[in-house]
Amino acid sequence: MKGRRWFIGIGLLAVVLGAGQAAAQKAPTGKPAASVGGEVITLEEVEQAVRPQLTKLDEQRYEILDQKLDQLIGERLLAQEAKRRAVSVEQLLKSEVYAKAPEVPEPDVVAFINQNRSRLPKMDEQELRLKVWDHLRSQKVNDQRQAYVQALRNQGKVTVFLAEPASTRFEVNAERGFAVGPKDAPVTIVEFSDFQCPYCKNATATVKQILDKYSGKVRLVFRDYPLVSIHPLAPKAHEAARCAGDQGKFWEYHDLLFERSPRLAPQELKQYARDLKLDAAAFGQCLDTGKYVAEVDRDTKEGMTLGLTGTPSFFINGRQLVGAQPLTAFQKIIESELAKKTTRQ
Repeated sequence: MKGRRWFIGIGLLAVVLGAGQAAAQKAPTGKPAASVGGEVITLEEVEQAVRPQLTKLDEQRYEILDQKLDQLIGERLLAQEAKRRAVSVEQLLKSEVYAKAPEVPEPDVVAFINQNRSRLPKMDEQELRLKVWDHLRSQKVNDQRQAYVQALRNQGKVTVFLAEPASTRFEVNAERGFAVGPKDAPVTIVEFSDFQCPYCKNATATVKQILDKYSGKVRLVFRDYPLVSIHPLAPKAHEAARCAGDQGKFWEYHDLLFERSPRLAPQELKQYARDLKLDAAAFGQCLDTGKYVAEVDRDTKEGMTLGLTGTPSFFINGRQLVGAQPLTAFQKIIESELAKKTTRQ
């Protein structure tokens, strides 16, 4: 009997061990996040399911740290330069920034007021001009300060160790839309924009600076993304720009739309065509028949699949940059992409 019990015991042990091995083979690897009815959900599974959101958070964290680091580097460089010159930081800024920042001509103040009248507060005209002048002057001073700090950085005194996270690159069609710049440019910027959007209007100056600074190295592709819920006149304006494109004047019309936005009523769109000496009859027929409604909708739907929630939105070689960002934000990505291109070569 003892021998029989021993044999049965060995048999049961083998069954238990075999079951344990099978369970071990089926058990998911990685740190468990939850157990449901004995089935484990690993942290790796959860992270994989929300990888795009986590990547975005990593990028946002990096941007916050990078912006603060830039500020601190600038302050340190100014302090060191002031010490080298045996002056205070305030004196250094007066001589290198405030004194060298361009003045704001009166026509610029008038033009700004005329272009933004509907969004400016109601007040005495003279007071309004002073406030606008102060706003434009502050922009010029800030640009000069950034340029001066960048000049100090270019002297080779700065080494940055903050590591950039592996960025998410979006697959964006750069073959559709109107483009400027060489097709073989190492950097392609796809811009989703809205002709009635004030932030898009503000961004046009920065985009022109980029195209000038990186001539031959950057290609810009313009895509339609009118936010009809808040900009009801925008869709027709985008159609109108395409109609102007039929006559080889897309970019001229594009610039005029942003210059005169938000005045984008259909009769105004037709007047802009006449201002550019387009064939008014052909333009009017194109606009009135809705020739490009489907094309504008197609761009808009693609933007929605990319998760766009606002304009302008830029994709620089697939790396997303949202909003009317300063030139330095574009430069950072463009320089990084150009450096990668050089390394590959």
